[in-house]
Amino acid sequence: MAYISQLDVSINEAEEQELQSQGFKKIYVDLNKGSGGNYIYLWYKKGSVPITRVQFTFNDDMAVGLIKAGYTKIDKDLNAGAGGDFIYLWYFRGSGEFHTPIVEIDVTTDENSEAGKFTTGWEKSACDLNRNAKGNWIYAWVKREKQTYICDVSATDSYGSDPDYYKAGYIRVDEDTNRGAGGAYVFIWYRQTTDPKRALTDLNISTNDLEFQSLQQQGYTSVSVNLNEGTGGNKVYLWYKKDGVTKPIKAMSLLLNPAAVPVYEKAGIAVIKRNLNTGTDGSTEYLCVYQ
Repeated sequence: MAYISQLDVSINEAEEQELQSQGFKKIYVDLNKGSGGNYIYLWYKKGSVPITRVQFTFNDDMAVGLIKAGYTKIDKDLNAGAGGDFIYLWYFRGSGEFHTPIVEIDVTTDENSEAGKFTTGWEKSACDLNRNAKGNWIYAWVKREKQTYICDVSATDSYGSDPDYYKAGYIRVDEDTNRGAGGAYVFIWYRQTTDPKRALTDLNISTNDLEFQSLQQQGYTSVSVNLNEGTGGNKVYLWYKKDGVTKPIKAMSLLLNPAAVPVYEKAGIAVIKRNLNTGTDGSTEYLCVYQ
């Protein structure tokens, strides 16, 4: 089996030629599409030693845990020349039960392509590679050697425990649940398994006391971190359930593009329409789940 074993990024023609001469393959999607700036491309090589993690950062604090956990940074700003946030790609070659090799990587620039990817075994990074640069909504996707299922979820409202989460096999959902709302940087985390029997079977969100009590009564367990921490908005919590009967959850992500909601729903992806920024002026963010 040939795995994705190397990744790189080009931000000008000279770098494109250099990577091509080294045998890298180019994904023909401009990571700055619609925002001006440099033509930026993602490149990969296949080999026998697999990459098992791809993460993105849009601020320096997000990088600290990745460095401590031994991730490799590609030091090329994915928003070069376009303004917006400085966005960097990081990767890791891990092993063990929570690391399933990546065999394909791709990029989408519109919601119709996203929905199709979600339903065919791809996993979406939640970081818009045009973050704060306007232009298209651009997302990176990976496909793994085997079907994976989500077996654990958590959340953090500070960066101190990031290295521990990475070392324990968690993947960070690389978008702040408080985006545009001030407050703490809050991130959702999840772990994957290839065993459907270990998978979570439902995820949900509460944005007020009534929803909180209702989910509690239905046997859900809450993640203790308020996804709206420090904003003065409603207390928002992530909830999960494992009942062994319902279909296992294959993938989850955050949805910030309003136009994507009906497209996702039409494709059979559940969008939980409880805004993670309820009670604030931040971006409307929904959790989406695919089973």
